[in-house]
This record gives sequence, C-alpha cells and structure tokens, in this order.
Amino acid sequence: MRFDLIDLRLFLHVVEAASITHGAERSHLALASASARIRGMEETLGVPLLDRGRRGVRPTPAGDALTAHARIVLQQLERMRGELGAYAQGLKGHVRLLSNTAALAEFLPEALALFLAEHPNIDVELEEKPSDAIVRMVAEGLADAGVVADYADRSGLETFPFRTDRLVLVVPRGHALAGRRGIAFREVVGHGFVGLGAGSALQKHIDDQAIRVGQPLKLRVRVRGFDAICRMVERGVGLAVIPESSARRCRRFAKIRAVRLTDAWAVRRLYVCVRRMIDLPIHVRLMVECLVRGGESHPPRPAGPGEGGARTEGVGG
Repeated sequence: MRFDLIDLRLFLHVVEAASITHGAERSHLALASASARIRGMEETLGVPLLDRGRRGVRPTPAGDALTAHARIVLQQLERMRGELGAYAQGLKGHVRLLSNTAALAEFLPEALALFLAEHPNIDVELEEKPSDAIVRMVAEGLADAGVVADYADRSGLETFPFRTDRLVLVVPRGHALAGRRGIAFREVVGHGFVGLGAGSALQKHIDDQAIRVGQPLKLRVRVRGFDAICRMVERGVGLAVIPESSARRCRRFAKIRAVRLTDAWAVRRLYVCVRRMIDLPIHVRLMVECLVRGGESHPPRPAGPGEGGARTEGVGG
C-alpha cells in the first residue's frame, strides 16, 4: 500500500467538499489527475472508497476508515514540522483556520496580520463557514481552529473568548427609523433588505432569525462585503443588518444611520475553539494565543461556564 501525502490531502478535501471536482480545486490538482489518484487508491486497496452519485460523492465504510487515518497522519506531520522547525531557522507550519463572517471581516485581519508578521514561515489558510459547521469541522479534525459565535454548541471543544460582536440595523440617513435608539427585528422584517451572498455565514444567521419571527427576509439584492451593503442602503435600495463595527467604519463614507437591534441574538460573543490545546502543533498554539491575547505570548485562558456557557474539554467538562 503506497499512498503519498498528496493522496491523503486530496482524499480529505474530496470528502469534505463531497465532490471530486471541488476537492481537486482545493488540492490544486487537475480534475483528471485527482480522479486518477483516487482510482489508484481504490485499486491498491481493492475496495471502493467513494460512493459516486448525481449529487456528489460520499465515503464508503472503507473511505471513512481512510479519512480517520489520513487526518491522524497529516495532523502528526504538521505537529512534527512545527516542533522540528523551532530548532531550525524559525518556526514553520501551516494552519487551517475557519471563521464566521463578522470575525473574518472585522476582527481577524488585524489580529492575524500581527501573527503573520511575527512568524513569516507560518502560513494560514482562512475560510468562512457558519459557526455550526466550524465546530463540527474542528471536532472532526478538518480544521486546526475556528472562530464562532456563542450560539454554536461548542461541547467537547476548548474555547477562548475572542471579541463581542453586536449586530445593528442600517438605514439611510433621513429614513423614518433613523432617529430610533433601538428596534426589534420583527418590526422591520417586512421591509426590503440588502444582504450578503448566499454562502455567507452571517446572512444565513439573519435569514434564520427572519424565519423564526414568521416572515422570510425579502432580499432585493445580494452583494459582497459590508462596504457595498452600506452604499446600497445609502441609496435607498433597502435596509441591512451588519456588525456595529462595520457600520461605524462605513459611516465615514456613506450617509447611513445604525439602529441597535434589541433582540438577544443581535449581541454575540465570539470564541476561538480548538479540540485540545495541548495536542496542537506549537505554531497553531501560538496563533491561538495571539488571537485571544492580542499578541501577548501568555497561554490563553479557556472560557468558563459564565462566559457564554461553553463546556470545554479538560476545563470544567
């Protein structure tokens, strides 16, 4: 049995994406090459590894076993690279970090810039996902760490306070609601809205809240980024729900007003989550420390039950 690291990484990407095409893209391989590698793995083992259907692929029982072993091999390799790199010309390694929309847009860029500037030989693969998907992928070993909102079930993970994110309603300056100090989402859900793309974790969260109050959100247009949203709102295209920090920044160039949402779900605490801090490669631990401590080198303190109700493995259950 001869599988190389490219084979193992490719197979994990395919399983995660439920698609050979998308798995090949993530592995930076041509589709024909990726398909040939997977066929070669199946021929070597003598069993199919993937069930191929019209809606994509999923692992067979043998594929599930290979997935588990591939994760262990690649995690150990990454840990070895990080620890041995500390004895060579500086720390080296690769971190896969997942984040929800708000942290990705407003909080992570500055924190990650500090970390990457201090560690030029460490690369970070950053991807946006919904918080629920992030905790699942971190628990399954598909990512090293994630930044999630407090509504996600983080049971079994170690979590560390990161930032507080408040969502606000953005309206044009001079709008009838512009003078309100606070407003409940149910009061405005019937208006036309400007939103983020369908793949946005934050937009999915907002859409879910609209359904909970009994009326699907009417999105007049979807755009990429909070700056574009505020430009649309300024022109009267519709209202929007975005992080308060984004609205504050966009007020510098757009004639908008931010009205605080009084709903409990509009105030979200963000957490960095990992499986077990002690098991992480040193370069991943350093990144987590940098994120939660603003660049200080002291070990981060896990969140306790009084900070979002998180249960942490090895820290209070």
